[in-house]
Amino acid sequence: MRNILSEIVEQKKIIVDEAKKNLPLEKIKADLEVGHFRMSQSIKKGGWSLIAECKLQSPAKGRLNQTHSVVELAKIYEANGAAMLSVHTDPHFLGSNESFIEVRRTVGLPLLRKDFIIDEYQIYEARRLGADAILLIVRILAADRLKKFLYVAWTLGMDCLIEVHDAEDLSTALGTNAAFIGINNRNLKTFETTIDQTLELLPLIPTEDRSRVLISESGVQSIEDIKKLRAAGIDGVLVGEGLVRATDIAAQTKSFSNG
Repeated sequence: MRNILSEIVEQKKIIVDEAKKNLPLEKIKADLEVGHFRMSQSIKKGGWSLIAECKLQSPAKGRLNQTHSVVELAKIYEANGAAMLSVHTDPHFLGSNESFIEVRRTVGLPLLRKDFIIDEYQIYEARRLGADAILLIVRILAADRLKKFLYVAWTLGMDCLIEVHDAEDLSTALGTNAAFIGINNRNLKTFETTIDQTLELLPLIPTEDRSRVLISESGVQSIEDIKKLRAAGIDGVLVGEGLVRATDIAAQTKSFSNG
């Protein structure tokens, strides 16, 4: 069976090696401006937040939106209540560093760099692009590297969304001081989604860890899904396909933002 995550990670190693040759880390560090933890300012425990994703393509489903550019999606999301944007920089999703920079110039919302971070270089690169936060996927990072990357991001004034997919991932994430934990509803081998993933993992989070902000990612298609997740104790959702494939993206964004 095809393992899409493994394919992406292998390709990412090549991309990062090439980026290091074109722009060495020393040069990035030389003029880097530290961020201001804007995700923490925007997304709070006990409220409700939509992290709207500028997503044009999926490795499993192909092109998702033919009518809007990444920047056009960002403008719609900002105008209709999104608390934050997630912007892909991985080519498997038709993302790029250039499109991220365009979005940063266009909107004022906090931005999450959505990518498969496997190297410390990418964290510094994210801040150089203007990212306010990064995604760290537990499944592709050893526990010690996850903690190191988390602290590197913090030294740069960026928040981290720690992504988990099962009970083992969740245990690893809870072993860090991460303020934001995202439960991804996607099977990382097949890329199929169901919000049951979130509903099944939530009870495994100890009471003392419920002060963390909990985000449900992927597979959210309707306001009914939103209501189920909110009732279960989720603080927000990260939604891409459920927005970009909507008949009326603006109306769907507003609906999901209001919860």
